[in-house]
Amino acid sequence: MVALRASQASLIPSTSKHISRTARRTFSSSIARKSYEDTVQNLRIGKHTRVIYQGFTGRVATGNAKDSIAYGTNIVGGVTPGKEGEHLGLPLLPNLRKAKEQLKPDATAVFVAAPQCGKAIEEAIEAEIPLIVSVAEHIPLHDIMRVASILKTQSKSRLVGANAPGIIAPIGYCRIGFQPLPTFAPGHIGIVAKSGTLSYETVASISRSGLGQSLCIGMGGDIIAGTNMVDALKVFEHDPETEGIVIVGEVGGRAEEDAAEWIKDYLKRTSKPKPIVALVGGLHAPTGRIMGHAGAWAAGGERLAKEKYSVLQEAGATMVDHPENFGGVMKTLLSQSGRDVSKILSNAQSQQKRGYHTLRRRPSPVPRRAVPQQQQRGLLLGKDQAKGPLEPYLSQVDGVALSSDAAPKDAHYLAITVDRTERSPCIATSPTADESQLGQRVRRFPYDWRQGPSDATIKQALEHMQLDAAPPAAMAQASALIQALSKMYKAKEAVTLSGSVSIDKNGNLRLHEPSLVLQFDDAAYRSNKRQEDIHSLRRRENEVPEEVEAEKDGIVFIKLEDPEASIGTLVNGAGLAMNTVDALRLHGGKATNFLDTGGKATSETVKKSFELILRDPRVKVIFVNIFGGLTDGGMIAEGILLAFKEVDMKNVPVIVRIRGTNEEKGQKIIADSGLSLEAFDGFAEAAKRVVEIANK
Repeated sequence: MVALRASQASLIPSTSKHISRTARRTFSSSIARKSYEDTVQNLRIGKHTRVIYQGFTGRVATGNAKDSIAYGTNIVGGVTPGKEGEHLGLPLLPNLRKAKEQLKPDATAVFVAAPQCGKAIEEAIEAEIPLIVSVAEHIPLHDIMRVASILKTQSKSRLVGANAPGIIAPIGYCRIGFQPLPTFAPGHIGIVAKSGTLSYETVASISRSGLGQSLCIGMGGDIIAGTNMVDALKVFEHDPETEGIVIVGEVGGRAEEDAAEWIKDYLKRTSKPKPIVALVGGLHAPTGRIMGHAGAWAAGGERLAKEKYSVLQEAGATMVDHPENFGGVMKTLLSQSGRDVSKILSNAQSQQKRGYHTLRRRPSPVPRRAVPQQQQRGLLLGKDQAKGPLEPYLSQVDGVALSSDAAPKDAHYLAITVDRTERSPCIATSPTADESQLGQRVRRFPYDWRQGPSDATIKQALEHMQLDAAPPAAMAQASALIQALSKMYKAKEAVTLSGSVSIDKNGNLRLHEPSLVLQFDDAAYRSNKRQEDIHSLRRRENEVPEEVEAEKDGIVFIKLEDPEASIGTLVNGAGLAMNTVDALRLHGGKATNFLDTGGKATSETVKKSFELILRDPRVKVIFVNIFGGLTDGGMIAEGILLAFKEVDMKNVPVIVRIRGTNEEKGQKIIADSGLSLEAFDGFAEAAKRVVEIANK
């Protein structure tokens, strides 16, 4: 996303209100009786679930389908536009209408590239496919807003994603997504997670404990998710196979707070509640930075990760600091809750006898140099640039002046932004623009993306700003300004347009330029080449050189400014990278950087990551923390050796923790390398060693 702003704080409000009117277009005839909320039960997948693929003949979909079929998923065919016949010995149809009629699917796996993904999801909604799973990253935010507005008008289809690993029911051997199958084991723990890599490490801990998983739902790391934590919790509550619940959250949004409210209610109304264990990544994430995932950023007016941790804990969830601990903690809580843990373990083990994780998995070819995905999520541009994009829209509002003065103490806050809980744009207002009070004073007024804000919604927003007693001219100008900003919001595919407004001595409204925050979604340009005029405003010369260089290789690198930090980190996956920074703090260490190589790291990206880390003179030791889900542990180990051969390591020690896919191979490569490398299985042992070296 692209941000044009004059102040350091990007202010997105934290309270919510229901949309006051429904959209006109509907895809389902049942809108009068039910709503999108009623589709949560479509998440209960299993052996019975008939799955199709959109984009079936694509290379990625084909490989994924082969693995899912081997796992036991009931794949019944798929769709590729314009093609008909067979693929993988299954029916191949040219459109979803025919697929719905002939294959009668319960779910569709949308393996379509980001530029076309929004349209593919809409087609699945129109065909009334009960469960739609979208895995693509970099789908433009406003494409998903349009999808969300359509979802609210019907009661047949449920969306999981986007930018999510998908959904998997190990107890029913049904996978819809790209989860690393060897990590999973049938059992009785339900998991909902924002982060893919953190969820894989969580799953591995639960599998090692013998408890296994009943259902795992990847919420996804985008700003708007088709299925959120509360949706998942509703399913876990009533699922007879689920004995315990795990929540994996991270910085950004309100999903964890909404989950906490649900937990408090659940514990009050349930005599024997299922144990709930949770983690929140990003406790030490720098404010104002986007931590890898499009939605992983906490804005002013939103609770930080530390606060969300406390909110969940106070609601009754048992908190852990590292996903490695989930299995042991859950076993203890199950026992304390009066459940027969030995019976749960016995049931899980009997189901695991035919598990895919016990089979020999055919190796997947890994290219030496993959084409990198552009992962840059945000940038800061000068306040002098705000006027240009705004001017065409402000010119539509008579009497409103763009002032170069700082906002006075009696200024009001106004924004058009995104309401993540309501999955829609919203007007956000506060009677004060004081940043220290916004978290308590801001309210959000959601509206339908396709229709724009109604007069009634605008009136409510203005009343909350306490402008209802302002001169009539200022009231009319404020209303017109909201309309103009909402048009700009949609036309330019913004994430947030906000600023402070005041009333001058003549009774007219002023918008204060130094307060402006104009934040745009760069996925619209990267995926669809839209909004080139906005994207061209980026000033790379003002950014951290290492961060810009990392982007070219598909790496997300964020330099952390603590002068006492001395540990360089190299991690695969945004959530796991955030948690690594957090967990090192618990062991007395401080990271110099956040580095996400991406979920599909290659040996070349590992080499490049070392180069970037070593440019920081603070670095005394490098911690490589890899969980091999989609990333092969052996390949990562080879990448580390490649770095030692081709990069000046400056005698900096390297501690390596490799778990997950091909962990034994990776650990053996490290052990046999003859280099000054130390390999560990467990995170705690590795972290202690890293901190010991850093503190020498």
